[in-house]
Amino acid sequence: MADNYLEKRYEETLGAGHVRVKRVGHTLDELILRNRSYRGYLQDYVVKKEELERIVGVCNKIPSARNQQVLRFRLITKGDGSEKILKNIKLGAALPELHLPLPGTEPEAFIVICSTVEPNAMVWVDLGIAIQSMLLKAAEMGLNGITIGAFNKAEITTELELPYQPLMIIAIGKGVEKIQLTPISPEESHAYFREDGIHYVPKIKIKDLIV
Repeated sequence: MADNYLEKRYEETLGAGHVRVKRVGHTLDELILRNRSYRGYLQDYVVKKEELERIVGVCNKIPSARNQQVLRFRLITKGDGSEKILKNIKLGAALPELHLPLPGTEPEAFIVICSTVEPNAMVWVDLGIAIQSMLLKAAEMGLNGITIGAFNKAEITTELELPYQPLMIIAIGKGVEKIQLTPISPEESHAYFREDGIHYVPKIKIKDLIV
């Protein structure tokens, strides 16, 4: 009787011939769409160190090339060195006339990503996986972010007394911008732009990505 009960429960739960999975939370596609690059943030929301720790927490679960695990992270929150980072980064290179971030929308929490070894192809692989994973985790938590590669490495290293070379910086916060994807062909401009308060991000159509 017990065996028959378990068999029925198995069929009710998994279905006959296929697995039925009840979705909990956001799908990966939803998180990817929410994971946009924000250059303006809500100042009233103060990101806590614990939130940054949760975001970085994905990094001991994700793949690592040759499992070297050479990335290290410095967590910076408001009043804990954020001003040192702000004066040494650049945002919105494609919109220099706007001088982003706009006053009053500056990011105030950061994750500085360093490497314990000199950067090489394997390190860059790890870096890409780590950045995307962390930003997806931020999106799951209802936060937003942006990857920053334009920063003064020497100043950041000195100001934060980093023991390792910084490779990238992620800003984290509550985004205040309206961002929309717009489909393009490979020949059209890839540069993002703004119209009527909306930040448009061109993306090549899927049919043109498949070769």
